[in-house]
Amino acid sequence: MKKVPVEQAVGMTLCHDITAMRDGFKGAAFKRGHVIVPGDVEELKDLGKRTVFIWEPNAGELHEEDCALRMAAMAPVAGAHYTGPSEGKVVLTADIGGMLRVDVKLLEALNGIGDITISTLPDHYPVQPGMRLASMRIVPLVTQERQIIQAEALCRDRPLLRLLPYAPRRAGVIVTGSEVYSGRIQDKFEPVVRRKLAAYPGGILGVTLCDDDVDMIANAARAFLDRGADFLIFTGGMSVDPDDVTPTAVRRLGARVVSHGAPAQPGNMTLVAYLDDVPILGVPGAAIVRPTTLFDVLLPAIYAGEGITKADLIRLGDGGLCQLCPSCHFPNCAFGRY
Repeated sequence: MKKVPVEQAVGMTLCHDITAMRDGFKGAAFKRGHVIVPGDVEELKDLGKRTVFIWEPNAGELHEEDCALRMAAMAPVAGAHYTGPSEGKVVLTADIGGMLRVDVKLLEALNGIGDITISTLPDHYPVQPGMRLASMRIVPLVTQERQIIQAEALCRDRPLLRLLPYAPRRAGVIVTGSEVYSGRIQDKFEPVVRRKLAAYPGGILGVTLCDDDVDMIANAARAFLDRGADFLIFTGGMSVDPDDVTPTAVRRLGARVVSHGAPAQPGNMTLVAYLDDVPILGVPGAAIVRPTTLFDVLLPAIYAGEGITKADLIRLGDGGLCQLCPSCHFPNCAFGRY
């Protein structure tokens, strides 16, 4: 690659995109491979270019676009596709809905290799088709090929990115509380659960109201399991009051409780459990009054078939405090990162 004054570059081939920013536009005014003609000289100067870079093949060097293509090839993602390169970068876009998984340690290692820069959405991010998931490029126009070879070696046996598709689930919903069961007050949990689960494939087998009675609650859950439920949601009775017996009923089923409580608010008293491979969520009352709680954070993992561990819940503490914004922007916020 050599640097040439624009007046002397007529007839030569650009080795990089030249970006323009004007009237709300940002993009390539001149693309790599463009052969400069006399009429380009003044426009290049208007873009602040007194010199341009012309490609000269050198052993061991790779152009930014070739680097971007090789980085895309080293990190394939089922359910998503790369576009570009444009302005030296490739962009990964989702074709399906699901949950994005990022190998954060591998990402840090790759970004520690000299000129490589890879940016992604956060790990565990809920994804809809058409969303941008990642962007990859090198910082300079050219770099040593050994850097790309090093990156490719790191990714050979370890995927950097995965997009886990949502799978249909048949949910059984058990609403607990003597005040609801007796009809003294109207249940407000069911419409919340129906609205949130409508964003995922599958459906709700039914909703059963139960008194604060361990056997009644456990029997209602067993009835849903007999009907083929592969997801159980318990609402109400999740606090530490003596008459809040829902966690006891979950244990009565024989479920393995991952945690009752997590460092995230709202949704602090959420219960996470598994009965064999059936996920169970105990949803506290905050879900009725707050647009986003820990319930929303965990649903993508449930539908993506990703097991939720105690370590996952512990990591929620960093960013686990919702700011209760007047207009909720979840998941485009700090809440619920793990």
